[in-house]
Amino acid sequence: MTTASEATPHSVTSKDLATDNRSGNRSGRVLALVLAAQFMALLDIFIVNVAAPTIRSELGASGAGLQLIVAGYTITYAVLLITGARLGDLIGHGRAHLAGLGVFTLASLACGLAAGTGQLIAFRLVQGAAAAVMIPQVLSLIQRHFTGEARIRALGAYSAVLATGAAAGQVVGGVLVSADLFGAGWRPVFLVNVPIGLVLLVLGIRVLPREPRTAPGRVQARARGLDLPGLVLLAAAVTLLTVPLVLGQELDWPAWSQVCLAASVGLFAGFVGYESRLAARGGAPLIAPRVLRVPGIARAALRILLVMAINAGFLFAMTLHVQGGLGYSPLRAGLMFAPTALVFGVTGLTWRRWPAGLQGALVPAGFVFVAAASVAVGLLMRGGGDGGPALYAAFAAMGTGLALGFSPTLTRALADMSPKDAADASGVLVTVTQLGQLTGVAAFGTLYLNRLDTQGTQGSGHALWVCALALSTAAAAGAAMGLVRRR
Repeated sequence: MTTASEATPHSVTSKDLATDNRSGNRSGRVLALVLAAQFMALLDIFIVNVAAPTIRSELGASGAGLQLIVAGYTITYAVLLITGARLGDLIGHGRAHLAGLGVFTLASLACGLAAGTGQLIAFRLVQGAAAAVMIPQVLSLIQRHFTGEARIRALGAYSAVLATGAAAGQVVGGVLVSADLFGAGWRPVFLVNVPIGLVLLVLGIRVLPREPRTAPGRVQARARGLDLPGLVLLAAAVTLLTVPLVLGQELDWPAWSQVCLAASVGLFAGFVGYESRLAARGGAPLIAPRVLRVPGIARAALRILLVMAINAGFLFAMTLHVQGGLGYSPLRAGLMFAPTALVFGVTGLTWRRWPAGLQGALVPAGFVFVAAASVAVGLLMRGGGDGGPALYAAFAAMGTGLALGFSPTLTRALADMSPKDAADASGVLVTVTQLGQLTGVAAFGTLYLNRLDTQGTQGSGHALWVCALALSTAAAAGAAMGLVRRR
């Protein structure tokens, strides 16, 4: 005979399963929502590049003004990422994400309605600041709402969104500018964010978690405070690094840019020293020292920096070559990168299912793929041709390599990270990601432009070949770093 006590476990188990399903569904909605917002913010970085010539002609912007319109977003975004991550701990990651999303949506509307260059620059700076509050919460929410295999899948989706944002931005920008909707010219590239942002806000209010003030993470964050001296030192160091990287090439690397880069090194050293002393005397530093001591986190940050630098340098040089050297339209140029983005996304989502014997070699193998693909692209296009079908195979290999260099690195760095360190870890890695992109454009973009001459397609093809060799060398260094570590 079955007793009540024997029946109870079956009843409880069914209830628990239903609760787990509801929790899983909610976590899935949270992930979809924050990744959609991240995609929108990433889109905004690249979509403006395509619209830049139209903006310049319609607003009469100077060269420096146009640079600030394009780069102002990137500057405030990079400078404030760590601060945005800490704000998530203080006010709650869901609230911080919604606040950033709301300001981002309003700033996008203001950009689309701007009457002059000065207004557009100001609103772009606000857009970047809002993104800096919104985006770091994505990794923090993933860390707090997913565990085990679910966290790994979520990080794979994050990697896929990161990869496709750049290519999609160029495609969408080309479509919107070419369509000239309602005779609005460049304005739809900003206004498109408004309906998307409003929908995400409405859904976010219902879906995103609201951590109570008494939640342990928020109590600990309030006890730590904002570490204002550390914030000032870090913001100054990142500003002095970011501004020259963004504007230096356009302005032919004036003396002030070199002074700023040198000063940023000193400020970063000062920041590290201050944070170490603060931690030693029992204070609450901006970045918890235990996060930086997590095994592999420094190596992961270096690899992520390298992957994003190669990716950004590749996109920058290729875009200049196919639009300037080969005369492709913005839309056609953007569509060229679809294989890279698609393969990056698929690889980022599936690498965990590959044979166990390959897992340890994925990252160095990824860098080898990138090195080979870079050389192949350079060889195919150095003579001024379009590369033919083989070019798209090389692009696919590039996407595979970049994904293998990035996704396993990010996943392994964060998979075992404690939720209480989620904000610090996400702030560091998102900042490294952004600085990698800026460094790639500055380094490889400068190399390409310096080799570019006035010989039309032939000159551009040669410049791309030189840049491809440099990209391959950087990838080879990444592969060697991984092999040394394995041994």
